[in-house]
Amino acid sequence: MKKNLIYLFVGLISTMGYSQDKDATQPSDSAKVDHMDPMTAMIEKFKPVAVYPKFNVGVFSGVVPVENVTEAPDPTLDYKLMFELTKTETDTISGLNADLVEIARVINLHLASGIPENKIFPVVVVHGPALNAFSTNAFYNEKFKKNNPNLELIDELADMGTKFIACGQAMFFFDVDKEALLPIFKVSLTAQTILSSYQMKGYVKYW
Repeated sequence: MKKNLIYLFVGLISTMGYSQDKDATQPSDSAKVDHMDPMTAMIEKFKPVAVYPKFNVGVFSGVVPVENVTEAPDPTLDYKLMFELTKTETDTISGLNADLVEIARVINLHLASGIPENKIFPVVVVHGPALNAFSTNAFYNEKFKKNNPNLELIDELADMGTKFIACGQAMFFFDVDKEALLPIFKVSLTAQTILSSYQMKGYVKYW
């Protein structure tokens, strides 16, 4: 995800100039940014323009408004989006699972592009150590000695009709049983057949 954001922010920095209306005795915004590390500079440039059509879970879930768009998606189509989550990487801004934040961003991008929410059908397929991010607060607290920070975003995704499916094979290997998972989860024999069958149903697979 961070690699994709770097490409996004590099594009922003190269296309959006810094204000030159400051007093000449004061350092310009661009001079200040020059002294930041590249990621911090990109984030600082992004913050003032970012919008959040539905989810606001830190700067990495934001969208850059674009004027005079000349190619747009068809808002009458059904957008079947399937996300495969396997990692435990944490988003440095929000503290949430980084792939969950990216799901929020992808949905925000669809909404910002003019696609109605009732035309977006997300499916989240979870296996590997990512299962921990979708566990109950009691299980998460016992395992990591803190509350599960992902629960609010998961609830918001569920409220818009997102389907969550866990891999039974991964549950066995990572010691996450059905009771440890949030009640919204369906359990499959394996993620692999869910990934193939949903693509045959016309779902676009992310990652």
